[in-house]
Amino acid sequence: MAALRVALGLLLLVDLLLRSRALVAHYTDRGVLPRPALREVYGPLADISLHALSGGVALQVALFALAGLAALALTAGYRTRLAAVVSWLLLVSLHARNPLVLNAGDSVLRRLLFWGLFLPLGGTWSVDAFTGERDTSDRNGTVVGVATAALLVQVVLVYALNAVIKLRGEAWPSGTAVRYVLGIDHLTVLLGDALAGYPALLEPLARGWLVLLVLSPLLLVLTGRPRALLAAAFAAGHLGMALTLRLGPFPFVSIAALLPFLPPRMWDMAGRRLRGVVSAARRGRIERALRRVTVPLPRESTLSDRLRTVDRRVAPVVVAALLVAVLLWNAVSIGVAPAPAEVRDASEEYRWDMFAPEPRRTDGWYVAPATLPSGERVDAWNGGSVSWGPPPDTATTFPSHRWLVYLLDLRRPGGAPLRDDFGAYLCDRWAARHDSRPTDVSVVYVERPVVLDGPTETRRVDLGTYRCPAE
Repeated sequence: MAALRVALGLLLLVDLLLRSRALVAHYTDRGVLPRPALREVYGPLADISLHALSGGVALQVALFALAGLAALALTAGYRTRLAAVVSWLLLVSLHARNPLVLNAGDSVLRRLLFWGLFLPLGGTWSVDAFTGERDTSDRNGTVVGVATAALLVQVVLVYALNAVIKLRGEAWPSGTAVRYVLGIDHLTVLLGDALAGYPALLEPLARGWLVLLVLSPLLLVLTGRPRALLAAAFAAGHLGMALTLRLGPFPFVSIAALLPFLPPRMWDMAGRRLRGVVSAARRGRIERALRRVTVPLPRESTLSDRLRTVDRRVAPVVVAALLVAVLLWNAVSIGVAPAPAEVRDASEEYRWDMFAPEPRRTDGWYVAPATLPSGERVDAWNGGSVSWGPPPDTATTFPSHRWLVYLLDLRRPGGAPLRDDFGAYLCDRWAARHDSRPTDVSVVYVERPVVLDGPTETRRVDLGTYRCPAE
């Protein structure tokens, strides 16, 4: 579990650093989702978010810093259980503050961290292990239990349910799906543009990925080398996604999720090699140094021993109940289990339907014509003069994957209540960067269909005009 712990900690750190670039825009009242809009659209989510306690920058900076410290502690395995709990709570709070910038990778990361709360993530290769602060029950190295089963099942569910939904469409079985995906210019990055020119290669790739998804339950059945090879095939697929598509944290979180499927023998071998690199004398110096710089845990009382005994007995029951709930929820999401309409609608909204049952068939970019007091017309989103033609690289018109997810949500019917806030943000951003403030700003999505062959025509989707108030 040490590799999973380090991977989760590093993913959290990188995620925080990337999110911090849009801290004001995405997490304060000066951004695209002020707290009144959050409460109006998402209701209870605002009540579970510490980040929603204030609309200013100071609280966000403090919470980001605290989350970063917790992620560092988790990576190093220092007070591992406490670090994992704090990291999960702050991650849930951050996600609840702005659901509009989340994707499937965020959902997987949140779930991995949750199941990790019940696992001895600090059992080996951690500060806790070096200083002797770990639970003695964690010293066996191989963790077998209900929590491990829940973690593995959660990962396989993502693949298996996505396979079920993909099989309900035509693009994946026919092999055309990846061609459509790589035709979405605002998603395609790095090697994606070059790969899009080889349709004969893309069709077997689409079918091969679908076959892997269908075979994903074998990750729970196979052992040893066969399971490791299957996990490696999935990891290679996710690495390919990272090199061709703008999917945010999803490919890297998915690779981290595959680490527990690698056989214990492999980790034992890696541990022996690492011990060979670090001599016994050096390990002793490291342990003594860690004991000097870390704060020792208070001596455990009889009460804490009793609480730990209760925890060991109750935790497996709680985890088993949660696992059953997860299985039922996902069964409802794909329509194989009956449920009330409200539950069914909610489960379908959060099901694992990445590029399924069909990839999107539209591409596009945003233009925000704004009128300055002088009468000049400018593009408040892209800067410069207004141009309706396709940009040289559509992906560059979206500053980050988080912005891409938000702006794609904005053009949907459900995004209508949020468009005025985006208009207000554009007014304020232009005024902050220039000597003048627009009198009004319009938001237009230029939509272009994705076709496999032949020319395409664009269509302008007017999302409304916002009157910029005077300062």
